[in-house]
Amino acid sequence: MMRAPSDELPIRFENVSFAVRDVRAIADLEWAIGGTGTTVLLGPNGAGKTTLLRLAMGLIRPTSGRVSWGGRENVPPTRRAFLFQRPAMLRRSAAGNIHYALAAAGLPRAERNTRATTLLTQVGLEGFGERPARQLSGGEQQRLALARALARDPAVLFLDEPTASLDPASTKSIEDIIRGIAARGVRVVMSTHDLGQARRLADDIVLMHRGRTAETGKAGTFFDAPSTLEARRFLNGDLLI
Repeated sequence: MMRAPSDELPIRFENVSFAVRDVRAIADLEWAIGGTGTTVLLGPNGAGKTTLLRLAMGLIRPTSGRVSWGGRENVPPTRRAFLFQRPAMLRRSAAGNIHYALAAAGLPRAERNTRATTLLTQVGLEGFGERPARQLSGGEQQRLALARALARDPAVLFLDEPTASLDPASTKSIEDIIRGIAARGVRVVMSTHDLGQARRLADDIVLMHRGRTAETGKAGTFFDAPSTLEARRFLNGDLLI
């Protein structure tokens, strides 16, 4: 089922900076998130990827500049969802974790069991509903965290290093789920350090360096014919300082 368009898109960054104790994590950023597909944020540690995702979600506000959702500022994230790199599991069953997210999203109580079962199946955890969430493996917990994020029926989903520290089999499971989410029309924006993962999942690439977008474009063009020195060095495995 394709998602209906959201009035929270496009998300626009207009001359946005974000600083902590005079250290700028994002600097004079101009960018827009719209359309469909999967955008992958690449860049070294400290480049500003996580900060950019948090600004886009509305978890933090810019130090200067303007972030807008569908042309408006300070819009509640009713159609946005965020998956943290290390999501916390509630002391509940797997289904209980999803029920909590569904309640927070305002879904009527009578519909929660059916919706929770659907979400568990969507992330490959059918039959896991009664298991304590904190006893699941790392890969299973990450899939459960994805199900919780999808409880909001998001139009845009932000993923911060969604497969960090996972083994190859768990990574493949998460990537398959991300592909399915994007295929249903959810706008996906994710960060990763894994160039192979970026090649497999990205429609578009944003390379970040020192809080700025060093290069943006279609994934094929970025990998086959990068236009900036920073991109060529990054793809060559050189350190960006």
